[in-house]
Amino acid sequence: MFTLEDGRPPADRLIALRHALHREPELGLDLPLTQAKVLAALDGLPLEITIGASLTSVTAVLRGGRSGPAVLLRGDMDALPVTEENDLDYASRLPGRMHACGHDVHTAALVGAARLLAERRADLAGDVVFMFQPGEEGYGGARLMIEEGVLDAAGDRVVAAYAVHVSSAGTPFGVVGTRPGTMMSACAAATVTVTGAGGHGSLPHQATDPVPAMCEMVTALQTMVTRSIDAFDPAVITVGSIHAGSAGNVIPGSGRFEATIRSFSSATQQAIRDGFHRVVRGIADAHRVRADIDYREQYPVTVNDAAETAFALRAATGLVGPERAITMQRPMAASEDFAFVLDRVPGAYLGVGAVPPGIDPHAAAMNHSPGALFDDGSVPICAVLLAELAARRLAEA
Repeated sequence: MFTLEDGRPPADRLIALRHALHREPELGLDLPLTQAKVLAALDGLPLEITIGASLTSVTAVLRGGRSGPAVLLRGDMDALPVTEENDLDYASRLPGRMHACGHDVHTAALVGAARLLAERRADLAGDVVFMFQPGEEGYGGARLMIEEGVLDAAGDRVVAAYAVHVSSAGTPFGVVGTRPGTMMSACAAATVTVTGAGGHGSLPHQATDPVPAMCEMVTALQTMVTRSIDAFDPAVITVGSIHAGSAGNVIPGSGRFEATIRSFSSATQQAIRDGFHRVVRGIADAHRVRADIDYREQYPVTVNDAAETAFALRAATGLVGPERAITMQRPMAASEDFAFVLDRVPGAYLGVGAVPPGIDPHAAAMNHSPGALFDDGSVPICAVLLAELAARRLAEA
């Protein structure tokens, strides 16, 4: 099929696209500049292209020269609300925005995969759907694209789906890793508003103080996790924001805290949700305050199909060698909205190390950091890997 050498001819063009995307990062579901760059990069290829109605997505279908099923390749396009601290000639020009998670690499790589597969269109035993997705970073863009028909863009439902994600730390450059089953955690967010009755700090018995109730809720939620959840099917509750009051001698009338919740199975996801409400409301009753809970399920667990993961590892091994294609021992506690795709069709999500040469992967700035760096050489690697997954999967269908 493909080799890493196939990524060399288009590498300069793909890296230039990656730099252009990096200079002008966009957030959320509305990425007009990014969409325009993608459409320009795909111009001239034998693709059936549609754009999203509720988001600035791009869906492109490549018809193979031989009849067969369709597979899907995903690349997310949105950036993060982070101010870049890297001294690069292609650093973000937009304050407060940065491709700190490598989605510029993913987008350029998916364009590269489209180019590589188009060159071998006559040999493809089926069709390929290219899913250029906005809004991965907390906006559920994959779910919206599914609602708009991306999984059926080729006519019939795709039989498999694949996505890659680069890492700026932890994984050495060019190493591909994945695992069967749970790959990434489910994610939920909660905002709790606690309302009591304000008063003077010297007379707490004449007020209903929300602050000690909130403090007890935060600590009790940690205990709830360790005493209610199976240690071998773990969960994490992190309260990252808590606000109440304006002066040390004033009892406020209300306060608020915000939390992120991660879990690795649907059963634990539900148990955490139930326990969160039970603990918060029970403490609120004990303190004679009211607790309003806004609990939002964001992403389900990202689950790799066992057969598709074994296939993807075989394909990766053929490209990068057995020492650099690894089965991960543990899932990651981050979350990913490619989970919505894998909920509906079998597939696999793979990680690719993109740490620049000369930087210790274990000391490098992590994804989402203002100092995150992704080596340009990861673009052609990801492009060839995606193309290989699609072509090989169709050949084996």
